[in-house]
Amino acid sequence: MMGRTVSRSPNHTDPLRICLLTYRGNPTCGGQGVYIKYLSRALAELGHTVDVISGPPYPELTDGVGLHRLANLDLYNPQHLFRPASYGDLLRSPINQLELIGVSSGGFPEPFTFGLRAYNYFRRTRPRYDIVHDNQCLSYGILGIPRLGFPTVATIHHPITVDRDVELKSTPSLFKKFKTWRWYSFLGMQKRVSRHLSHIITVSECSKRDISKDFRTSSRRFRVVPNGINTDFFYPLPHVQRSDDQILVTNSADTPLKGLKYLLEAVASIKKKRKIGLTVIGTPKKNGVIEGLVGKLGIRDCVRFTGRIEYEEFASYYARATMAVIPSLYEGFGMPAGEAMACGVPVISTVGGALPEVVGDAGVLVPTADSSALEEAIVSLLDDPDRRRRLGEAGLRRVKNSFTWRHAAQKTVDVYREVIDAHR
Repeated sequence: MMGRTVSRSPNHTDPLRICLLTYRGNPTCGGQGVYIKYLSRALAELGHTVDVISGPPYPELTDGVGLHRLANLDLYNPQHLFRPASYGDLLRSPINQLELIGVSSGGFPEPFTFGLRAYNYFRRTRPRYDIVHDNQCLSYGILGIPRLGFPTVATIHHPITVDRDVELKSTPSLFKKFKTWRWYSFLGMQKRVSRHLSHIITVSECSKRDISKDFRTSSRRFRVVPNGINTDFFYPLPHVQRSDDQILVTNSADTPLKGLKYLLEAVASIKKKRKIGLTVIGTPKKNGVIEGLVGKLGIRDCVRFTGRIEYEEFASYYARATMAVIPSLYEGFGMPAGEAMACGVPVISTVGGALPEVVGDAGVLVPTADSSALEEAIVSLLDDPDRRRRLGEAGLRRVKNSFTWRHAAQKTVDVYREVIDAHR
């Protein structure tokens, strides 16, 4: 890896030596991987030296960003799901044994065990960094890193308590409720760790407010730095002809928090009166709630699930869509809305979480969990092509002016320097 050996106290104009920590880093695993990939690149483009320490699956990083692979048992790898690839690895490390016990008992121990491994790595090698930035691991081990002399800050993207509570509410079975509680048991650790951090980065005022409340952490510790939108893959294709009656949604099909149920109900009602089509980026669970609802509503002929698609394909899907709809019950930031806006697509969004902060006046906002409100907004835009054009242009301008990764990196560096000053 990286060969850093001592720490220092940089001046406010000096380039920084930055270490980003993420317990899993691949962009296909979700928003945390996207965050690491594009923030690290933007920080490097500003002239800083950036390394990433990650557990598997490992991130995709730009040239010039260092990567240290902090191996674990990789128990979610489909090639050896819920079992070690080598039992020699299991016996070699008590942390590995804790990880297997946690997964085998229905928990999610990755953040906890990654933090222990990261602490051991810093204690053993004493690498040379000006700032260590934890990406929502919030493990007890992370608290040991500043005690070794490294200024440390963490990003909390949104309060995962919201995900847990929505899943519990949508699960009728007591056994499944217990499994949900067990899976989210890492939240107790994350709440306690957050209360001991001097600075926390979060991505919206809504997340700041809700994390502060749910984690019982002082709001004075938070600094709001909105995410950037990945314009490498999300951009307009003006030469592609838009459809007149096609809705696009990219939210995870079977996650209750994403609110797809309400959009399907709206589409079913619209279908009784006019032609309509819905494209869902993703695949529903076989025999799951969403697949059953599509059949029950009688809309199989107008709903298309794409399956997993490559990032390079997103722009063409957006270019053909009449509009994009974000029916989420809650978003800590609202990346799907920003990505649609970056493609110049008119957006209808709920007011769930931080979505109004992202959409602003460049889209149509409706209440959460309200299929009638979604229907009314969709029909209104279908009947008004001039408004669709204006909203698409406004959304694109908003992304360019406020939501680039360069903006995010510059604001993040400001927080880094504040943390370094406080640590001196």
